[in-house]
Amino acid sequence: MDSISRHLTPPSQRLSLKTMAVKSVQLGQVWREEASGTSFLVTKVYNEVFSQYAMLRPADVSAPTAETRRIKISKTDQGLLLPGYVFTQDSNQEF
Repeated sequence: MDSISRHLTPPSQRLSLKTMAVKSVQLGQVWREEASGTSFLVTKVYNEVFSQYAMLRPADVSAPTAETRRIKISKTDQGLLLPGYVFTQDSNQEF
């Protein structure tokens, strides 16, 4: 039996965990950018007409001088997502 066939969860299903939605985006949550792997802290969540936005700041030493990012929160049937970002509590799980 090779190492690939020993996994209980096929790789395609493990990758789908990264896109899990949350019930709410809240201040103090840490999200990781999928492209760079950089962690960002949610510093503000606000509504603008029919959309909701999160302000993100890098969660590292340069945070006080770094520019913030404004990300539109996506609503799905499963919950809320920040496109291009992974909620860190979900992304650290290994199966």
